[in-house]
Amino acid sequence: MEIPAPLPSAPVDLAVVGRWLDDLPDLTLDGARPTGKDLAARLNGFWLPDQTVVYIGMSTASIGSRVAAFVRTSLGERRPHAGGYWLKTLTGLERCRVWWAETDAAEEYEDALFGAFAATVPAEVAAKLHDPEVILPFANLQTADRVRKHHGIAGGLRPDEEGRPATGAERLAAAGKTGAGAPSGILRSRTVLRSGEPGSRRTPTRATTTPRPRREAPAGGSGKAPRAPTRLSESGVAALRVELHELTTVTRPAIVARIAAARELGDLRENSDYHEARREQSFAEGRIRAIEDLLRHVEIIEEGHDDGRARLGSTIVVEGPHGDEEVYTLVGSSEAQPGAGRISASSPIGAALIGGVAGDEVEAVVPSGRLRMRILEVR
Repeated sequence: MEIPAPLPSAPVDLAVVGRWLDDLPDLTLDGARPTGKDLAARLNGFWLPDQTVVYIGMSTASIGSRVAAFVRTSLGERRPHAGGYWLKTLTGLERCRVWWAETDAAEEYEDALFGAFAATVPAEVAAKLHDPEVILPFANLQTADRVRKHHGIAGGLRPDEEGRPATGAERLAAAGKTGAGAPSGILRSRTVLRSGEPGSRRTPTRATTTPRPRREAPAGGSGKAPRAPTRLSESGVAALRVELHELTTVTRPAIVARIAAARELGDLRENSDYHEARREQSFAEGRIRAIEDLLRHVEIIEEGHDDGRARLGSTIVVEGPHGDEEVYTLVGSSEAQPGAGRISASSPIGAALIGGVAGDEVEAVVPSGRLRMRILEVR
């Protein structure tokens, strides 16, 4: 996506940024809750005043459907498509142009475009960016190799929670409607963009666009229920932090290096090493995002209690119906490991044990029937 002419600073709409903050109470900047001006200033720290290209993307679907999905996605939401969501903070998007070309090597093409873009940015201009090492268009947050800008914004998109009720914007999107509900300056696609064949120098068609009406934020906040915290023990949180450190400092750089080495071999379409590394990268990045989200919404539970009752963090020794002893530790659902005796407090056995004391007889409904147990010890 390209703006008509270079601008000395990012045309950030402070009203839009303010609504973004209202809608996402967990959004932080460098670990702290920012003001709208703080957040706008950080966005401006990634603006390149001598450039017109503000976003590079690829799609395996039609360009028209991708633009339409972008239009229907409210700032801060993940669905139907949140790619380039920083664009939604800007004014004047109705004057932007979308250029495109078909290719059967989309990832290679995208990577080449990123490289060509970075090569046009003078060193003295890049040095003034908040992150001068990762040179990308304003609304691109990571390279084709998943190397991220160090922008310090966390929680900029709502967690994609399974089972979360759809928002009004998402229901409209699912119905194929745009609706009035996005900040001003967002594009509404009127026509499907078209261009010449790949490599053609013909000028692609510009989309016909109109500005969308402004939505006022509802009084008292976004009206959405806050996400329930994930309850973890201190040891569970520590294990997640160790895993996250391993993924970000060892696994991620190793995969990026493998992708770079594979790319040097040439044609990526027949490069099995490249595609395997990409798959591994997808799994690793997904796990990183999941852990980061857990740690942003964690509630640490105490391990061990003095009142003798079984609670989260307690270790319980029970006697089964045949006199066999089992040892369970009650933990949050995300750190359960049944094979190691760490069971979720919301599981049938865990729920039966919660609140019990030594000497109690409890019963749990399990797939094989009813399981009777006697609590021998709680520690």
